[in-house]
Amino acid sequence: MHPPRWAERFLEWYCRPALLEDLQGDLHEYFERNLKAKGLRRARFIYIMDVFKFFRSYTVRKPEFINLLIHWIMIGSYIKTSGRSIVRNKLFSGINIIGLAISMSVGLMMIAFVSDLFSYDDFHENGDRIYRVNTTDQRTDQRPFSLATSSVKAGRRIQETISGIEKVTLLRRGFGGDAKVGEATIPISGVWADEAFFNVFSFPLLQGDMKTALKEPYSIVLTEKSAKKIFGEGNALGQSVKFDTANYIVTGVMKDIPKLSHMRFDVLVSFVNAEMNNISEDGSFMDWTNIYSNYTYIVLPESGNPEHIQASLNKLSAKENIPLDNRKIELKLQPLYEIALQAKNANPIGPSINKIAIWIMIGLALIVILSACFNYTNLSIARSLRRSREVGIRKVMGAKKTHVIGQFVAEAIIISLLALVLSLGMFLLLRTQFLSLAPFFQDMLSLDLSPRLILWFLLMAIGVGIVAGILPALFFARLNTIKVLKDASSLQVFRHVTMRKAMIVIQYTFSLIFITATIIGYKQYRSFLTFDLGFTTDNIVNIKLNGVNGDFFVKDLKELPEVEDVSRSLLVTSLGNIYGTQLKYEKLKDSANVWVNMVDENYLPLHQHRFLAGRNFNPKTKEADETEVIVNEQILHRFNMAGHDPAKAIGEEVTIDGKKLTIVGVVKDFHYGTLEDEIQPLVLRHSSIDTYGYINAKIKTSDWPATFAAMEKAWKKIDPVHPLEARFYSEQIEEAYQQFSVMVKLIGFLSFLAVCIAFMGLLGMVVFTTETRLKEISIRKVLGASERRLIYLLSKGFIALLAIAALIALPATYIFFDKVVLVNFAYHQPIHFTELVIGLLVTLVLATVMIGSQTLKVARSNPAEVLKNE
Repeated sequence: MHPPRWAERFLEWYCRPALLEDLQGDLHEYFERNLKAKGLRRARFIYIMDVFKFFRSYTVRKPEFINLLIHWIMIGSYIKTSGRSIVRNKLFSGINIIGLAISMSVGLMMIAFVSDLFSYDDFHENGDRIYRVNTTDQRTDQRPFSLATSSVKAGRRIQETISGIEKVTLLRRGFGGDAKVGEATIPISGVWADEAFFNVFSFPLLQGDMKTALKEPYSIVLTEKSAKKIFGEGNALGQSVKFDTANYIVTGVMKDIPKLSHMRFDVLVSFVNAEMNNISEDGSFMDWTNIYSNYTYIVLPESGNPEHIQASLNKLSAKENIPLDNRKIELKLQPLYEIALQAKNANPIGPSINKIAIWIMIGLALIVILSACFNYTNLSIARSLRRSREVGIRKVMGAKKTHVIGQFVAEAIIISLLALVLSLGMFLLLRTQFLSLAPFFQDMLSLDLSPRLILWFLLMAIGVGIVAGILPALFFARLNTIKVLKDASSLQVFRHVTMRKAMIVIQYTFSLIFITATIIGYKQYRSFLTFDLGFTTDNIVNIKLNGVNGDFFVKDLKELPEVEDVSRSLLVTSLGNIYGTQLKYEKLKDSANVWVNMVDENYLPLHQHRFLAGRNFNPKTKEADETEVIVNEQILHRFNMAGHDPAKAIGEEVTIDGKKLTIVGVVKDFHYGTLEDEIQPLVLRHSSIDTYGYINAKIKTSDWPATFAAMEKAWKKIDPVHPLEARFYSEQIEEAYQQFSVMVKLIGFLSFLAVCIAFMGLLGMVVFTTETRLKEISIRKVLGASERRLIYLLSKGFIALLAIAALIALPATYIFFDKVVLVNFAYHQPIHFTELVIGLLVTLVLATVMIGSQTLKVARSNPAEVLKNE
């Protein structure tokens, strides 16, 4: 019993909003009366006729295109008025444009940075349905360890037993060597891949059949780059390439891997070869625990459920873990698009970065941009006295709040777009510098301009304009015509706190946090590089052997007068490279994972390790069996050995990899890993020569280029193909903390920009304040005020705000580093008071100079010239 719905909707469509409620109410009253008097059908007919009857000029709302036309006319007016305001206020406009341009160049860099990272692997056709099977390895006495790899057995079980999977492919890393074609020898690295590889990934083949390219043994697929490197411009398909003693047939040439791909390789080799070689040599190839070299990727159907597959993986893991003692291996799905944004997984197949680091960098960039926005807001509100008459006239002429807001937001957007042009030039200049911060960036990022990226830049500029202009716009829009001639800068955020003061405090708080964080970070970084590692690295050069037997090279090195001593080791310690094994102590029937390094008898003396008890290894021949081991103090504590007495531990027997070894020495604890990790139980083994990966040479020379040339000449005798890889130990340690160094440089650069922007804003505020108080200063000067007194009077407010910012920034920075950042480093330096106040003192001096110079200029003006018209 109601009027026709379509008639009601028609009335709502054409009627003006101001008349709709009254007219609709009256028509409903008439409908109720007619319903009782004439019945439902006639009441509805009369209601329809009344709806059409009231379709008149005074009831019909304005067409939308008229409103749109009015808006476009208003936008034109906004642009014209904004342009005049920008030209009329050159100093303030210049400060805002330059400040926004500096901050937006950082924003452009972050947009390009994030765009690259979130574009990784998006060229794969089924990328949203591809997952990698990762592994979590946990032993009873250790924390879980995440790996990007999984076992071959896991991959095979997934293929055979888990339903709901469309495709599966297996990869194995570690293929590499010298590709020989005729007389040419070219170093090549790659991975083994099974025949399903090209069904899972969208790497296009330029030559060959993707269905059969990796099916047969000794099949090899080259990238364009590697094909040209080996065969030049000739046809590679069907050609033979020799690695060691085996000949491989080129069955395909694929397009070069895009830079934004999480996997990198030169060649693909049939996975059949990996199975043939490893199974014949060692039956452990198919073990569930062989999780360090293989990768498993799966493709789900379009309707596939990752949670269902994960539940099946959990069941598979639980079943295979039953025979294991004190160890649990679990399989975890990881979406393809997240692989490059997950740096915590060990054994990656390509570059990756931690997503947390990305968000930190985005946050820092936003702070710099907000700092410039605060400048704009502060200067706009500071100029409220001059702009208030303009606002008052607009309101008297009938302008609504939305019109006033539109005017000031449009002006901010125009300034932001002008800043975008300048910031784009800065971006192109800074891009190369940003990529050169670390080889990691050059390897992982391109930062190339694209139409999509330029669109994001425009959207960011408009967004910055809206953020910068919205507060001044709302500020002016709320003023009424009576108050418009008063000082509008007294608008308060909190009681006794003006908006300008609050924003200045926030801006300088961020600036002080940046400066202090840079100083603390740099001090910690330098302390890492000079930290006492427990052994010496001075003048030691580490030479990578790359699988070459270095006997002759060692002999030639010892004949060089600049070489004082030479030793060998499996790996270079204190760089983050870790090798572990199981140690069993028979007396307590206890076993645990320990860190290990293979060294010769010259290693400990060359690095000046300190013996607490016992002796060094005895020299031995290649044929001699391994019988001795040297341990650190942590071994005694972990196994409660000999009452923790190093002297009594000499002669104790331990079992490592099935060998019974006698402890012949105990060395003082030293840093095997990086300073992020606590010192762990460690054994030094005296193994055969073919297990050594590095030669450690102690060199004393005043002409390093000549010494290196002599070493290179000796190296060419044993390996004419590969270049000599010789690095100073100190340089390698710097590289180990490179990520920390990059963060310090980035924060330092951002702090410099933030401080520049803050002081540009301060300059504008000081200039405006001194101009508006010029008459007051002149009167005080006539009454006898000194220049020093005037400087104090005008600067005390700014200094007080800076003091408030320091009270917020310095404790916040200290707590953040002490409780969040440095807790990740087991060995770090305490934060000193001087590191906290240096930034404050620098900021205070710069602020005083800037405020004092402008105030002194006004204080020295002639009062007669200022007051002659009063």
